Amino acid sequence: MRIAIVGAGSLGTIVGAYLADGGMDVELIDAYQEHVDTLNQKGAKVIGTTEFQAKVKAVTPDNKSGKYDLVLLLTKQLYNDAVLQELLPFLKEDSIICSLQNGIPEEKVASIVGDKRVIAGSVEFGATFIEPGVSSLTTEYSQFKKYAFQIGELNGEITERIQRVKSVLDLVGGTHISDNLVGTKWSKLLINNAFSGLSAALNGEYGDILDNEVGIVSAVHIADETIKVGHANGIQFVKMNGFDIASLELKSKNDIPERIKTLQVVMEPSRLLKASMLQDLEKKRKTEIDYINGVVSSKAEGTGIETPYNDLVVKLVKSAEETQSVPHFHTNIKAFEDLVSGQI
Repeated sequence: MRIAIVGAGSLGTIVGAYLADGGMDVELIDAYQEHVDTLNQKGAKVIGTTEFQAKVKAVTPDNKSGKYDLVLLLTKQLYNDAVLQELLPFLKEDSIICSLQNGIPEEKVASIVGDKRVIAGSVEFGATFIEPGVSSLTTEYSQFKKYAFQIGELNGEITERIQRVKSVLDLVGGTHISDNLVGTKWSKLLINNAFSGLSAALNGEYGDILDNEVGIVSAVHIADETIKVGHANGIQFVKMNGFDIASLELKSKNDIPERIKTLQVVMEPSRLLKASMLQDLEKKRKTEIDYINGVVSSKAEGTGIETPYNDLVVKLVKSAEETQSVPHFHTNIKAFEDLVSGQI
């Protein structure tokens, strides 16, 4: 099986290192020339909660060749149109495109490469790009090896090819097959909304949100909004890492203290994670905020559900994009303080 990792950034570098070490024929594809050169010269180095290095093959997008049996899609959704159109000549009729992107991109991916080629997945570990050739694993190693991915067919069937993809991804970390892909993606979206969104809007690691009273209350409300909007759209949320995501829904304001305790326990292994959207803001790049918290805002239309916390995250991140600045935690947390005080 010939494998391409399209978008060999923080996550792709780690995935590529473990697949190559596992003996797979894998090509890491990334537009960052210095990163590609370093990967080829020195290998892919993983630091953080583990130490690991592997020899890998990397190319820039214009140096792709041959045909790929499996493509692991890890680019940002912002670039899907161009990335997927350029990929088409390198696909076989039965090639598999496994979307491991944030958000819910499968419909768009399928519209370009064809429904039959697409399976979807959820990355359940965190990483930070350190420098060319080096990525830091920010999820506890034992957790990473137990829960790294969820994957599944779009129609929920358990097929032979999904088993094949699982066997590949198991070389990286624990891979679980889901028969409810939409629910899986929404469950991951919820975590991204509550923590990646806030990490970008406030400029902090997940631990900064967990340790801040207003930050963690805001995360509870973001999770609640996501669940309510998901349910209004017919979504059945899937457990993540054995945890029932839907249990975070607020039945009343009296539930908030218990939800805070739950999130603090569930998210503790990821406290060192720094959102990729925040890293984008630091590099003065556009983020995927429209495909993360923005999904809840857009899907809430016509449901009668208000989404003030997700809306505020989108507003603050877009403001930082427009001014090409990085948010200031103590400034932006005040906007969430106003929301929290208005709802107590």
